[in-house]
Amino acid sequence: MNKDKISGNWKQLKGKIKEKWGKLTDDDFQCIQGKRDQLIGKIQERYGCAKDEAEREVRSWENHNQDCHW
Repeated sequence: MNKDKISGNWKQLKGKIKEKWGKLTDDDFQCIQGKRDQLIGKIQERYGCAKDEAEREVRSWENHNQDCHW
């Protein structure tokens, strides 16, 4: 998915991400701004998990939400 498409779908993605990772704050979403690596970092920070675990969770979430790829 290209950067323009991510920007256009960011509001939709944000809502679905909030459903999955409710500990993420509005400030976190300001930092993430549609960047997958930033999402992984914020999940690590809020949930106290390792990078590889956060990466697996995001990958699993993407696989279950085929319309929400980066």
